[in-house]
Amino acid sequence: MEFKLEDAVELLSRTPGVLGALLRDLPDGWAALDEGEGTWTPAQVVAHLIHAEHTNWLPRARVLLAAGEAQVFAPFDRFGHLHTGQGQPLGALLDDFAAVRAQSLGQLAALNLTDTDLRRTGQHPEFGPVTLAQLLATWAAHDLDHLAQVTRTLAGGYREAVGPWQAYLRVLRG
Repeated sequence: MEFKLEDAVELLSRTPGVLGALLRDLPDGWAALDEGEGTWTPAQVVAHLIHAEHTNWLPRARVLLAAGEAQVFAPFDRFGHLHTGQGQPLGALLDDFAAVRAQSLGQLAALNLTDTDLRRTGQHPEFGPVTLAQLLATWAAHDLDHLAQVTRTLAGGYREAVGPWQAYLRVLRG
């Protein structure tokens, strides 16, 4: 599928609502589920998305637009959210994510990106040269990846309860 900025923005704009509909006001215990040691709860996933809004997508886009490949992107701490926002109620995290995502999308729109801009390259610390289109496509795919993670984690709460139907539920297979 070819990258189209307007399509990515459509996906990105929906993520806070999807997470809110799925997670807000869940009964106790659901938001604290994880998939085992070293995995994240739904609340931690939302905190991670907030952290990425502040330190990853638009900051890297701005570096790319300002300096091209002359400046390497700052490394992204994928676990930075574990040191900030701990203990915040899930509802507050969802509200924060919705607000920061709306702000990010407003700032993205203000960049008035052209097709030429989307082809510009920056320097990723691990991958080397990447285009702005690749960065923005990854932002959208990253959201979808974490939506899948949250639904898989929630489904895992009923892993034993579904009994023999586990065999037919892909979401419960590792």
